[in-house]
Amino acid sequence: MDADIARNLVRWADEYNDPAYFHEDPIAFPTRFAELYRRGKADIKDVEIAAVFAAHFAWGRRAMIVRDCTRLFDEMDWRPYDYVMAGNCRDTEESIHRTVKWSEVARICSRLRDHYLAGGSLENLGIDGIRTGIFGQKEDAKAPNKKINMMRRWMVRDDGKVDLGLWKDTDPAELLIPLDVHVYDVASALGLTARKQKDIVTVKEITGVFSEIFPGDPCKGDFALFGYGLTHAQETKMKNINA
Repeated sequence: MDADIARNLVRWADEYNDPAYFHEDPIAFPTRFAELYRRGKADIKDVEIAAVFAAHFAWGRRAMIVRDCTRLFDEMDWRPYDYVMAGNCRDTEESIHRTVKWSEVARICSRLRDHYLAGGSLENLGIDGIRTGIFGQKEDAKAPNKKINMMRRWMVRDDGKVDLGLWKDTDPAELLIPLDVHVYDVASALGLTARKQKDIVTVKEITGVFSEIFPGDPCKGDFALFGYGLTHAQETKMKNINA
């Protein structure tokens, strides 16, 4: 990798790994419950459930994501674990966020309830277990699993800044970059991948580059991509238009 690009990635990661940029962001919801948990006023399962749904809703404009997450937690009376365990979730065909319907939320809540009745943290499920056991998706060896990797980054990384660091049995070195269209476009513009497919191979390729730049903490690179996207938005857009 070009040394200048590597230095800039480190600089962007350090600059944008800052809560100031994430007040109006999906992570604000599990962060709120994490703060309550640390004060003994919430269960870690409240944080996990908030992370599940905030990550699940994390597509589209940030303002829309925040609006719809707020609607969801209002429905839960801001007690997500109690809501899930009560087993009486809103189950209608109305949309709560884009194509996500309340009935889909109810099914996820049901699977969460089953898991918690059996005992244990969601951390124990790993990526595949969360995909199939919580989100109810089929196994897919090629899937990038963006929302699951995003949630795991939130719950595992523990540098006391943006991420929450509540899952202690997962090594941050094992985390994978949450790959969506925006992350892919930025990574491609920077030359971190030449692949066209937005699949697990591309996820691992980008993560591998960041493992060299941020040893033991590849997902710190997610903040670098976020920072580049903010500071070079038009440049990234034109590169992909001309590709």
